[in-house]
Amino acid sequence: MQQKLQRMPHFLLRLEGTAVLITAIIFYNHNGFSWWWFALLLLAPDLAAVGYLHSEEVGSLCYNIVHTYVLPLALGLLAMLLGLELGLQLAIIWLAHIGLDRLVGYGLKYPDSFKTTHFSKV
Repeated sequence: MQQKLQRMPHFLLRLEGTAVLITAIIFYNHNGFSWWWFALLLLAPDLAAVGYLHSEEVGSLCYNIVHTYVLPLALGLLAMLLGLELGLQLAIIWLAHIGLDRLVGYGLKYPDSFKTTHFSKV
C-alpha cells in the first residue's frame, strides 16, 4: 500500500498532463486551426533546452520558464481578449506540448542535472 501511495504524485502528474493535452487538442480542433502548424510547432518549446549549452543552471532556468503553464495560459488569455487568433493558436500548441511532456514523464528540471526533474530521475 505504501508503495502505491509513493507513486501517487507521479500518476497524478501524468494524469494532469493527459488532461491538458486532450483539452488543448479539443480547443485546437474547435477553433479550426491548421493541423500542419500543430505538428510543426508541437516540439518548438524544447528549443529552450539550448540554454544547457551554457550551463546546467541556465539550461534548467530556460527550460522551466518555457515548460510551466503560466506563460501559455497568459498568452492564450491575452490573445482571446485582443482577438488575436495566432496568439491563441500558439498558446494552445504550447499547452499541448507541456501536457505531452508531463504525460510521458518529463518534468521541470533541477539545476544539478537535465535528468533530475520534479517527477524523478529520468
